[in-house]
Amino acid sequence: MTLTSESKGSSEAAGAASAADTPVEFWSTSAIRTALETDDLSVWQRIVMAIKRDPYGRTARQVEEVLEATQPFGVAKALTEVLARTRAHLEANECEEVARQIRVLLERSGLGVPEFASRIGVRSEELSAYLEGTTSPSASLLVRMRRLSDRFAKIRAPRPD
Repeated sequence: MTLTSESKGSSEAAGAASAADTPVEFWSTSAIRTALETDDLSVWQRIVMAIKRDPYGRTARQVEEVLEATQPFGVAKALTEVLARTRAHLEANECEEVARQIRVLLERSGLGVPEFASRIGVRSEELSAYLEGTTSPSASLLVRMRRLSDRFAKIRAPRPD
């Protein structure tokens, strides 16, 4: 059986209607592609909201895949910008969260910045950048910081008589 352009259009419309009831995160890549090729701003907004909820999630990856394969007229540049901005915002929040954790470890240790930095093997300026959230340390350096903080917190703890 071959699909005429009229029956193909109606099958795409039926697919879009069923997708309207399903959260965007569960759409197939072909449904994402079809949605991006339409002029339906409300559908685009649903896709954008899914990307904002999870900038590296399934929907974001599907949008990237569709945009790499084809450039749907009009929406491609906007969605590329949404992906870039939401990912940059997420990464900034993650850097700030890491900075908060490092500040807790530093405070708990009772050491000053220069001493803490020296004992974990970095320059004071590098530790300051971590504390400000402008850069993030490696996972192994975070483990080293936690171990140092634990050791000095234990030394500082009051001893039972």
